[in-house]
Amino acid sequence: MPFPNSSALSPSFLLASIPGLEASQGWLSLLLCCAYLVAVTGNSSVLVVVRLEPTLHTPMYLLLCMLAATDLALATCTVPRALCSYWLQARDISFGACLLQMFLIHSLSAVESSVLLAMAVDRYVAICHPLRHAAVLTNASTASLGLLAVARAVLFFLPLPLLLLPLPFCGPWGLSHSFCLHQDVMNLACGSTTPSMVYGLTAILLVMGLDALLICLSYSLILRAVLRLAAWQDRLRAFGTCVAHGCVVLAFYVPLIGLSVVHRFGRDLPPMVHVTMGFIYVLMPAVLNPIIYGVRTKQIRRRIWSLVRVSDRTPW
Repeated sequence: MPFPNSSALSPSFLLASIPGLEASQGWLSLLLCCAYLVAVTGNSSVLVVVRLEPTLHTPMYLLLCMLAATDLALATCTVPRALCSYWLQARDISFGACLLQMFLIHSLSAVESSVLLAMAVDRYVAICHPLRHAAVLTNASTASLGLLAVARAVLFFLPLPLLLLPLPFCGPWGLSHSFCLHQDVMNLACGSTTPSMVYGLTAILLVMGLDALLICLSYSLILRAVLRLAAWQDRLRAFGTCVAHGCVVLAFYVPLIGLSVVHRFGRDLPPMVHVTMGFIYVLMPAVLNPIIYGVRTKQIRRRIWSLVRVSDRTPW
């Protein structure tokens, strides 16, 4: 019998296990745990290094800190709960906790998209208008961009859980991911989900879709400006400053598009595909971003090695 979730009898959902691989679930969850530890260590290292190195207190590295903090929060609000479901068989998640996790996942993704757009604008101003870069992008304006990104994410994605509150759920309760996503939860409702579906698609298009379009526009302008440079050494140097950010953009948007395609058109795909794509979406940016910027940025690499050497010399 369906019942509205506003009642005291709100359902609990079942987080997805690793279908067909229950016997190997311990080893696979160990790999997931290792990936999470890499993400936590890498992003925490970026935050600590930028905090300790005064020469890195610039808009570009402040944006990098925002990106690292967002990745850290996104991984932390999903992976530990999934590991509990694997190791402790605690697959039940209450309706309220599921809605909260869903809001955090989508809003943090929106924040990351906004930060990537701000980083693209930073590269555009630095390459196309270098004399105005210091005046346009200051530490204060960068902090304002971060606050604007958070406010934008909350404004657009807070309605997602609110639109699901009045819907009745009549089973089945099993989710296709090991955490709560909007469309996954919405598909379990037995009432009309048209308003929730339309708003969810609109919010994604107006935030992630618009950001992706503006990032492509920024890089097209950067490419045009770089190709006008006379010396190939200058072209190579200008391209090099954008390589790391381009890889970070791909690490975010490719899993996002892949997950969207799986949700829209992959209902007949094996459950393992849904579970795997969910973890790729959550963990790929968090794992790759610190590695990309750590390898690319000499200041971060040198500071990390100096901290490692100091820790090795410290007596225990």
